[in-house]
Amino acid sequence: MKLPIITERLILRKITSEDLEDLFLLDSNPEVVKYVGIQAFTKKEETLKLIESLLNQYEKNGTGRLAVIEKETNKFIGWSGIKLLTDEVNGFKNVYELGYRFLPEFWGKGYATESAKASLELGFNQLRADKIYAYADVENQSSNRILTKLGFENKGAFLDNGDNCYWYELEKNN
Repeated sequence: MKLPIITERLILRKITSEDLEDLFLLDSNPEVVKYVGIQAFTKKEETLKLIESLLNQYEKNGTGRLAVIEKETNKFIGWSGIKLLTDEVNGFKNVYELGYRFLPEFWGKGYATESAKASLELGFNQLRADKIYAYADVENQSSNRILTKLGFENKGAFLDNGDNCYWYELEKNN
């Protein structure tokens, strides 16, 4: 994985232990995690475990979620990226999946779309994926709109740990 990835307004780089405070701020916000099937973090130890997991993903799978830095301010604003789904989701396992999560003050600025495009480019060109998957809570209108705008095809709803989600697929050259 060649990093950092630089877009017009963003820098995508590996998450490190130095991102602890920012990641905790992200995942402890109930609005941020409302549709992602987890409870808001209450302890920094939870964030430390997350960082360890991400570092392990980079090492084992050659990819994982990336910190998204706003170029203009050099501020951590969220994460985006392609990870290898090693646990089964909707009957799929060992496939590449796109995800993103941002601090609320950065919603509605096009950062999810911009970072997702860069992540998809990494997935198709560096990881040589033929297909990339994504899923979002049925009620998460913003995320569903972004995935559709990116060209993902909605393949229908499924239950993920009790949450009603849409499953998306995007083929290379789509």
